[in-house]
Amino acid sequence: MFMHMHGRGCGHRDGHHAAMGGGYGGGRGGGRFAFAWGPGEGERPGGGRQRRMFDGGELRLVLLRLIADSPRHGYDLIRAIEELTGGAYAPSPGVVYPTITLLDEMGLIEEQQSEGAKKRFAITPAGTTHLDENAEQVAALMARLAAVGEHRERADRAPIRRAMGNLRHAVQDRLLGDGFSEEAAHQVAALIDEVVQKIERVK
Repeated sequence: MFMHMHGRGCGHRDGHHAAMGGGYGGGRGGGRFAFAWGPGEGERPGGGRQRRMFDGGELRLVLLRLIADSPRHGYDLIRAIEELTGGAYAPSPGVVYPTITLLDEMGLIEEQQSEGAKKRFAITPAGTTHLDENAEQVAALMARLAAVGEHRERADRAPIRRAMGNLRHAVQDRLLGDGFSEEAAHQVAALIDEVVQKIERVK
């Protein structure tokens, strides 16, 4: 089952609406932040389900949690989420920046002095309290991001698993087949040893 990520940008109005807890777009399964699960068990071919990555104030909590780790600006937050998901998902600046503005207006973060034009924000005592009050939900959201990253990592290794499966079946078929001589067994073993040596040299 393969996962497709969608992270289309949106305007300030849509981003602020999302940060306040509104929807991310109309239509069945639509949304600014959505990931679609392809056909799987119990699904019709060509169908697939879509779920938003973040609903309501969830993105607000994720950004606040990341800012609590260390002061960040908008690009840092986008990059941090992308790294957590193994590159599978990155939120749109059109939603991240309005959410940062909202967090600032709520008094949960505050701007720090920083070099350059980028605004760096740090968490406030009120923000820390807000995280503590929503600790269980925050933990679930961070676990969700980690799960996306793990799924991406497993998907990236799929070609290797496929190749190993092909090798195993090929060897088993020859071993169980008629006329597989001792000489053929040595040839197969030599080929496998050669492949192992090449893999060990891969960097």
